[in-house]
Amino acid sequence: MDKEVLEQIEQIIKYQFSNPTLLAKTFTHSSAVDNRLLSNERLEFLGDSILGTVICQTLFERFPSCCEGELTKLKSMLVSRETCAQVARRLNLQKFLKVGKSMASSRALSRSLAAALLEAVIAAIYLDGGFDAARDFVLRAFDPLIEKADKEQAQGNYKSLLQQYAQERYNRMPVYALLDEKGPDHDKCFESEVVIAERHFPSAWGTNKKEAEQKAAFKALMELGVLQEECPDS
Repeated sequence: MDKEVLEQIEQIIKYQFSNPTLLAKTFTHSSAVDNRLLSNERLEFLGDSILGTVICQTLFERFPSCCEGELTKLKSMLVSRETCAQVARRLNLQKFLKVGKSMASSRALSRSLAAALLEAVIAAIYLDGGFDAARDFVLRAFDPLIEKADKEQAQGNYKSLLQQYAQERYNRMPVYALLDEKGPDHDKCFESEVVIAERHFPSAWGTNKKEAEQKAAFKALMELGVLQEECPDS
């Protein structure tokens, strides 16, 4: 792997290696070498653990109201092969991966290869620059997905919060009603309202029924004075 290619990779991952040989090994698949120890397989093994540690710590700090089961679900989603492959593809890392001739035209293992490559990159950064450098890369690469999970978690709490409040204050369960729906089947939007003890709260629109109900719950919480901030965008 020539110097120009290595520099391209460093620009993409926003980290400069002090050991270029390690970076070259990171982008070498076992099918491209005679000795598997010269490939990125061992790096993949290490990177998997580092990724899990960083994600676990981040979720623990960012979601203080989540129980163990909820954190486990979020972690499983973020470190899955599908998610790792998605991140690798977004960074376009797989185009630099050196594979053997037998795999050059194969797409069957593209997801697995991309996911493994990302884990190898994480391990290589860790070995070259330490845990903080690896953590910084993971957070940069996964931040959009973590932010999405954060937003969904926040929205997911509105119905639960309203249910708890309604039971304590009115001894009633909130009831959600679908008022309207618009748009073609492939791009519908829905309007829902929440009713508590015969009191109707402002309706809300969402791209699906669940989202509409979450937003309606948020509006009810706002009107009841439980929440004060503006409703987050969908």
